[in-house]
Amino acid sequence: MTAEVAQQELVVEREGAIATVTLNRPQSHNAITINMYRSLPDVLGPLEADSSVKVVVLRGAGEKSFASGADISEFERERGSATAARNYNEKVAAAEQALEGLTKPTIAMIHGYCIGGGAGLALACDIRFADSRARFAITPAKLGLVYSLESTKRVVDLAGPSRAKWILMGGLQIQAARAVELGLFDEVLDPEELETHTYEFARTLTERAQFSVRAGKEMVRRVVGGQARDDEATTELRNSSFDTDDFAEGVRSFLAKRPPHFTWS
Repeated sequence: MTAEVAQQELVVEREGAIATVTLNRPQSHNAITINMYRSLPDVLGPLEADSSVKVVVLRGAGEKSFASGADISEFERERGSATAARNYNEKVAAAEQALEGLTKPTIAMIHGYCIGGGAGLALACDIRFADSRARFAITPAKLGLVYSLESTKRVVDLAGPSRAKWILMGGLQIQAARAVELGLFDEVLDPEELETHTYEFARTLTERAQFSVRAGKEMVRRVVGGQARDDEATTELRNSSFDTDDFAEGVRSFLAKRPPHFTWS
């Protein structure tokens, strides 16, 4: 079932060093099924292992939604008992962790609805670009559910504790302009500009020194996790950059006033 879902409901496309994963259920506003959650780690694993992939973009199919949430039509079957609900929640957490755990930068390209489970996947990405028509909401309070601690932390990290309470308790749909003020979106674009801007930025990241890009992501992860001082691992990570060919190339290209050609992957 995983391979079938990966091909039909999670579509992977490549253009150069950029991989795009599309949530492909436009007939249901890309509502996320349990099989999609189950399959996402298997879809992302090969992209992590492929050294030619430098950036991953996550988007929804069609023109109306990034993802309208988890597929509620499955809830009675998949969450009808405590045991089933625990299994379901484990699949959701594993999917979000797989996305957040990629060493390569991830960008959520958000158009239209970004609700519930869709918001959870978007928040697990490194960067979120949205169009001006986007709507963001986290809705467990409307369904009698409880958001996980990991998912809650992502909201708190971006919006702060008081605003996170407002978001979680209210379950309201937040317009794009407000979502960017809250830190939930990084940029809001006109709808016709969203795709171009997203992939231009993705290409920019592919042109940067990948050792620096991934080390920067790791440093931010540690800071968000509470680390405030360098330890042996972060000191080694920083110092080891001086041993890479890309550091030498960066210096040479700067002095020669030409674009660098980085090769580390």
